[in-house]
Amino acid sequence: MGVQDYAESKLKPSVDLTGSAKECSNGPSIGVIDIGVSQSAFLFRVALPGIRSDQSKLKCEIQRDGKVLIQGIVTQGSEVLQGLSSVCQMTVEKLCSPGPFTISFNLPGPVDPRLFSPKFRPDGILEVVVMRFRRPSDPVDAWAPPS
Repeated sequence: MGVQDYAESKLKPSVDLTGSAKECSNGPSIGVIDIGVSQSAFLFRVALPGIRSDQSKLKCEIQRDGKVLIQGIVTQGSEVLQGLSSVCQMTVEKLCSPGPFTISFNLPGPVDPRLFSPKFRPDGILEVVVMRFRRPSDPVDAWAPPS
C-alpha cells in the first residue's frame, strides 16, 4: 500500500480522553485530532481550545511504536475579561471546566521519538511533526507505511 492509498483510507484513530477533556460537552471539544502522512513523517494536530501554553503545564510524549500521550491542565477561566478599552463580566462560559486532562492515540506506524517538532499555535492547536522510524536497510525513496 503506497502513501497515497494509505492517506485515502481515511484513518480514524482511536482517541482516549480523560479528565476535563472527557467531560467537555458544552463547548469546543478538547482532543479533536487530524493526522497527516508523508513518506518520511507524520503530522498531527490536536485541538486544545481554551488551553494556554504558559499556564496548562502541557506535555507531549511520543513512543517509538507511535503512541502519543498529551497531558495538561485546563486552568480556570477568569470571570472578568479585560479588552482593549473595556472590562467585561462573563455571563456565558462554554469552555471546558478546569482540571487535568489526558489525550492518547496511536500514529499509524513506528516513529523516531527523538525527532519531533511540536508547535503550540495561538489558535489553540498543538501541531507536531514526527519523523518515521527507518531501519538502516530501508531505501530512502521506497519506504511506505506498513499494511
